[in-house]
Amino acid sequence: MKILLLGKNGQVGWELQRALGVVGEVIALDRNPALTAYGTLAGDLADLAGLREAIRQVAPDVIVNAAAYTAVDKAETERDLAHTINALASQVMAEEAKRLDAFLVHYSTDYVFDGGGTVAWKESDEVAPVNYYGATKLEGEQLIVASGCKHLIFRTSWVYAARGNNFAKTMLRLAKDRTSLNVIADQIGVPTGADLLADVAVMALLQARTKPELSGIYHLAPAGETSWHAYAQYVIDTARAMGELLAVETINPIATTEYPTPAGRPLNSRLDTKKLRDSFSIHLPDWQSGVTRMLMEALNK
Repeated sequence: MKILLLGKNGQVGWELQRALGVVGEVIALDRNPALTAYGTLAGDLADLAGLREAIRQVAPDVIVNAAAYTAVDKAETERDLAHTINALASQVMAEEAKRLDAFLVHYSTDYVFDGGGTVAWKESDEVAPVNYYGATKLEGEQLIVASGCKHLIFRTSWVYAARGNNFAKTMLRLAKDRTSLNVIADQIGVPTGADLLADVAVMALLQARTKPELSGIYHLAPAGETSWHAYAQYVIDTARAMGELLAVETINPIATTEYPTPAGRPLNSRLDTKKLRDSFSIHLPDWQSGVTRMLMEALNK
């Protein structure tokens, strides 16, 4: 199996290089040109013609897209760039996957929903993004589905990894110097590890290649739920238990309205993962176990 991976150096892309490496030949690209067995190629999603040419040069059996425009607040002003990367590039990948009869694996977001209510979102629920980033990711999903290609789209939330920057690392950095932190307490979701996103995608892909009827959109996140405030408290308590010396004494819960941002944020980011678990016989661990593993890796470097 020949696999073209885009976004190889992002949090999820890095884990996918590991997870995909045991199931096929992986041609891993980022936006910078690199010499491969198929020539010098780049996976720059802002360059649609170049992206199409790279796919045609490799002619993969599977395209895995771990690249995206993820600067949620900047997307409000960099609209053309966000739209090109998140929507139009998805269309190019889908068209080429359809032409090659290849599978397309793609990641999306809970931001396709309006964040209302307290019930976990199902794949069949009505979509209504509250910011432009969410709107571009939704359009990307719709263009993939409309292409008719075989696809797996995984909507997820609150992604982190031991490698790179994330909320937990930011909290720890601030906690070393400050005695008090203010953290939003009315947004509810599930921290999701990049390693889980990679491993589940590969497990699902292997099954879906033999059962194309499993194509579709799936929600992927660990079990449980939390707020950003409770997440921060868990990170700091766990780090202290591991011997980290932290100055922070209090973590104050605040409302989203007290921390205005250019882009709106959904209050309810819960995702119902029953469809994924039932379709692929997958067990999803609780979110705390993944965060603990990430902290052990990050703090022991």
